Amino acid sequence: MRRSTEDATPGVVPLRTRDDLEALALRMLAATERHADDAASHVRLPGPTGGYGAAVDGLEGFARTFLIAGFVLAGREGDDPAGLLERFGRGLSAGTDPAGSHRWPRLEEHAQAKVEAASIALILDMTRPWLWEGLDSTVQRRVIDYLAAAVGDDTYPRINWVWFRLVVQTFLRSVGGPHSEAEMREDLATHDTFVRPGGWLSDGAERAFDHYSGWALHLYPALWSRMEGARDLAAGRAAQDRLLLDRFLTDALSLVGADGSPLIQGRSLIYRFAAAAPMWAGVLSEVPSHDAGTLRAAAMRIVQHFVDRGAPDEDGLLTLGWHGPWPALAQRYSGPGSPYWAAKGLLGLALPAHHEVWGAPAAQLPIDSGDVIRLAQAPGWIISGTSDDGIVRVVNHGTDHAVEGALTGDSPLYARLTYSTRTSPLLDEASWRSPLDGSVTLVDADEESTHRAGLTPLALEMDTDGIAAVGASRAQVHWITPDLIQQRHGSGLTGDAVVAASVTTLSLVRGAWEVRCVRMDHVTEAGRERAVTMRIGGWAVAAGVEHVNGGKASVAGDHGVSTVECAHPHAHAHVHHRRDATPLGDATDIPVIDIDVAHIVPGEWIAVTVGLVGGLAGVGQAPRVRLDGDVLAVVWADGQQSTLTLDHHISEEGAALSSETRVASDPTTTPTKEAQ
Repeated sequence: MRRSTEDATPGVVPLRTRDDLEALALRMLAATERHADDAASHVRLPGPTGGYGAAVDGLEGFARTFLIAGFVLAGREGDDPAGLLERFGRGLSAGTDPAGSHRWPRLEEHAQAKVEAASIALILDMTRPWLWEGLDSTVQRRVIDYLAAAVGDDTYPRINWVWFRLVVQTFLRSVGGPHSEAEMREDLATHDTFVRPGGWLSDGAERAFDHYSGWALHLYPALWSRMEGARDLAAGRAAQDRLLLDRFLTDALSLVGADGSPLIQGRSLIYRFAAAAPMWAGVLSEVPSHDAGTLRAAAMRIVQHFVDRGAPDEDGLLTLGWHGPWPALAQRYSGPGSPYWAAKGLLGLALPAHHEVWGAPAAQLPIDSGDVIRLAQAPGWIISGTSDDGIVRVVNHGTDHAVEGALTGDSPLYARLTYSTRTSPLLDEASWRSPLDGSVTLVDADEESTHRAGLTPLALEMDTDGIAAVGASRAQVHWITPDLIQQRHGSGLTGDAVVAASVTTLSLVRGAWEVRCVRMDHVTEAGRERAVTMRIGGWAVAAGVEHVNGGKASVAGDHGVSTVECAHPHAHAHVHHRRDATPLGDATDIPVIDIDVAHIVPGEWIAVTVGLVGGLAGVGQAPRVRLDGDVLAVVWADGQQSTLTLDHHISEEGAALSSETRVASDPTTTPTKEAQ
């Protein structure tokens, strides 16, 4: 049974010390050992076979739990009362035996083996004195032969996968195996193309900003630079990588909710407390701006969030889900071993008990110290946290897992206007086809909504009064007729697109509230013929008590109170109901504002107040909003005022749109597991 965000039993397994964290890791390893084969090379966990087959599932189960074992062994400096060296040594011997019945899929046989090989290589390097050097020379040669297929392989997608090839070749280089320094430098150069403002790293050319920036693109440089085979290559870049991580952590720490929840946004959320990985990487790298106590507190609180809410479960296993099982959260290729990339959130165990991090004074997170308002320029996010209810919210005007101008479908995981640590975007099939929550759409008579992917970011700044943040974007909103076959690796649907209009959205954000201003321009012939309603969707919350009155609707549920309100004379509020649409509860409600398109004048602004509050009086009072032409005046609950001229924050340039049908661009990367 799934648990809601509030259905927690704090302190069931309190994580206060390194010993507590190690006990959790050993419990997880003991639970997975029960599902290993006789040779210990495959760990096949309970659940349906993954999309890549049982052999890949077994390899994943080994490699990802090997990460946990490696961190434990490294932190204990080889002391091994749990027998991990023998267990995983046997698995390495059997898995790399090409003639054995317990062998792993080889790198040249299945692309997913390339991902898992990187974990194996990383831990072999990290535990070199105790594991690698203790292996029989025959086994060592088999391991080298198994990994050597990475050399000369140019099929690794040019996203976070470059690190899988680089880590493997770095280990091979250190043990006298085959490697290509040219390829290693090529992979480093590709990684450098991912760098964006504020220390953010985009997972490839698309605007793919998510947890991969922390648990992959910042984590691997921190670990790689310490590999024996990387010393000379890392010498000239380690300082810059450390600085990028330091800057990124300023945003990452602000994105952790008071209850330890990471932001519920982006793909691969089944990795759960892997979101703690960049904090541990910061400790390991000794970043200059964030003390070890703060980074440890954030990482431990993230892990604690999931432990308190049933992950691992009572059997000590991680499932496909968020708190409890919810398989729809996973990509279609995921298998029962996939969630164990969560191991990255246990990286702190690689730091021995005498490391300063374990004795550093406990520290508060940004959300503990007061309300948070930050601009994350690279992803186009306004980060707004309220200490009264502990919720961190993001208003998104720059991330859509697409390139500007691409007419693809909106991924609920990337392209919504709003995300938080307390709510999940709707992830049911209907929401992939027709955006509803956290959106501004045009809706036709068949209730098909437009998409905004390929948007153009326009503004991200503090308002002139310095008390609220402004974000704006423009989109050629379009209907999608989906292709019959979809990759479903995180991006939105592909298919034929029909442009309806240009829609500009500007958000004024303070605390729990967003004043969302919308303007429709350049309506196409298809838009004039097909669009019936403009719909502005609020936050999706667990079903609760709803109230609707004219142009205002609210739902008070377990996740908080979600409210939308609009003073437009033809605005009608109502509440949509969904079942089994998020991992946070069986029933979800979404308040929305509908306005008949016939009553909307192109070029005129419409203002909607959108709120998500934790139910406390201190943050629950909506601002007073007045819109006069393009001048927006807002009086916040504490009496502070914001006034801005909307047109000053956006560009008026842009050609009229065509109503012709266009084919959405196909993904440019190989449809392999971590590629999308």
